[in-house]
Amino acid sequence: MVVFDKPKSLADVPLHYCPGCTHGIIHRLVAETIDELGIEGQTIGVAPVGCSVLAYNYFTCDMVEAAHGRAPAVATGIKRSDPDNHIVFTYQGDGDLASIGMAETVHAAARNENITIIFVNNAIYGMTGGQMAPTSLPGQVTQTSPYGRDTNHCGFPVKVCEMLSQLDGAGYIERVAVNNVKNVRNAKKAIKKAFQNQIDKKGFSLIEVVSTCPTNWGMTPEKALEWVEEKMIPYYPLGVYKDRDAENKAE
Repeated sequence: MVVFDKPKSLADVPLHYCPGCTHGIIHRLVAETIDELGIEGQTIGVAPVGCSVLAYNYFTCDMVEAAHGRAPAVATGIKRSDPDNHIVFTYQGDGDLASIGMAETVHAAARNENITIIFVNNAIYGMTGGQMAPTSLPGQVTQTSPYGRDTNHCGFPVKVCEMLSQLDGAGYIERVAVNNVKNVRNAKKAIKKAFQNQIDKKGFSLIEVVSTCPTNWGMTPEKALEWVEEKMIPYYPLGVYKDRDAENKAE
């Protein structure tokens, strides 16, 4: 009896991610969701520049490559071209979504575009060598902040869920993590709900996944998971930041 198997929507190829990187876990959760909802033939993923740039190699659904930061705009165009038959998701890192792509993210949410965004927050630029990102923590050491992020000079990290939750258009905003079994299970529920919301035409959903980057953090995979628990989650609290559907039902 098979109790655990590779999702059909995940290609049977090695991942290029560094050892200990949690992108692989998140990929699996997305692929499991696509399988369970039976939407592989309808789904189109959008991968921009960043560590996720090669995501088109890993998902068996149709994939489109977007310029750096422009994934929500590309996803909007794809969704609007055939809204009843396309299920569209973007898979973006924090350097992409919260920096060069912030405008696309905010305005897609403000317009309540019926798309799903998977936002991976590891508080650093991964692919380009470990520079400080918009989400890097105060005091965090990176290649461009060797003495730690100075908030007097660089400002404070951008809290995407808190910001987007203030927009009337945004439908469903939740922050999850994948640093332990309990959090992985909760992340799966949130990702599946975000896709189901799109199927049900409930509008814009963004799931922020607090993730690791052992290589650029200069840590072992085990220490990186501990750092998520001890440093990142306290600064980026997990939970639902907006759920318009639940709010409407409560009324």
